[in-house]
Amino acid sequence: MNNNNTNTNNNNKTEIATLANGCFWCTEAIFERVKGVKSIIPGYAGGTVKNPSYDEVCTGETGHAESIQIEFDPKVTSFEKILDIFWHTHDPTTLNRQGNDVGTQYRSAIFYHDKTQKEIAERSRNELEKENVYNDSIVTEITPFKNFYVAEDYHKNYYEKHHDAPYCNFVIDPKVRKLLEKYGNDVKQEFK
Repeated sequence: MNNNNTNTNNNNKTEIATLANGCFWCTEAIFERVKGVKSIIPGYAGGTVKNPSYDEVCTGETGHAESIQIEFDPKVTSFEKILDIFWHTHDPTTLNRQGNDVGTQYRSAIFYHDKTQKEIAERSRNELEKENVYNDSIVTEITPFKNFYVAEDYHKNYYEKHHDAPYCNFVIDPKVRKLLEKYGNDVKQEFK
């Protein structure tokens, strides 16, 4: 399924953010806990191959990044808050890598849907750089949204379905704990 919606405002007054920051199992687990997030779809963005499979994306030859599309209510949480959480729950200074997940499919990217999202993304990156939040320079791509292909069903809600799996314990759990510690006021009640 191809979801090429570029309109950030639909009839339900929600907005869409498309982000890549490593394995989409991690990012889905983080953002599904954030107040105002209505839905999250794991998938593939930024590549050149139509309707790629997970196996194809894992080769690094399709140009796609494992990504999530977040539908959120801007009256509850802002794009700025989404980006603040994005910046602080992964390492935006490592090129094509998050921990042991290595390859262009694990790159850090913001696929902006409109001029406003682009401006907000660039401003937030520039502020972090000025504040020297990270020891190294931020390598996150800020690029126009072109396409998004929904990942295979078994990727949806992976963390919730496989909570006891070693990858979840060693990679996702620390990110979720970081979210709860740093952004506790922004977490949905059922996840506290």
